[in-house]
Amino acid sequence: ANNPGGAAGEHPVTPSEQERRRASTAYMAKEQAYMQIQQTKPQTVGYGLNDSPAGLAVWIVEKFHGWSDFPRDTGGDLGSKFTMDELLTNISIYWYTETITSSVRIYYENRNTRPTKPMAYIDVPTGAAIFPAELFVTPRSWAENSYNIVSWTVMPRGGHFAAMEEPDLLMDDVRGFFRELR
Repeated sequence: ANNPGGAAGEHPVTPSEQERRRASTAYMAKEQAYMQIQQTKPQTVGYGLNDSPAGLAVWIVEKFHGWSDFPRDTGGDLGSKFTMDELLTNISIYWYTETITSSVRIYYENRNTRPTKPMAYIDVPTGAAIFPAELFVTPRSWAENSYNIVSWTVMPRGGHFAAMEEPDLLMDDVRGFFRELR
């Protein structure tokens, strides 16, 4: 049923996938300012964040707040999902290594570097863990158009920072994926 080389839009999308894509698109309409600045002025934002530990902390914590799947009835308390040590460790890695600028440049490079050839179908067995609060949504049929999807797990919770938010769910899924390949 794979159609290597076909366009994503040629493949059917389930009603639940359509609804999730609509919700994601609406949400991202309010959340993509970071992407615009990183795609167009990565050095500006990078140098500014690299020069200010407070600015860097606010930038990163705001992303954790907006992109994580934590109970909204907590009044926006990130402490319900992440410890202060986890957040400060993440911030500190960028601060001490001075790598926030290089981390935002990927947006610029992705926008401004065109592929030299079309991507071929990837036939390596591929697994996907789909977390409900992830920012971007790819319907399974679209993913199957480009990858040999052998595992597709829709998770009950988690967001963009799934490895920190739901490490047990992610680890169980990764182990299950590789167990099936043995």
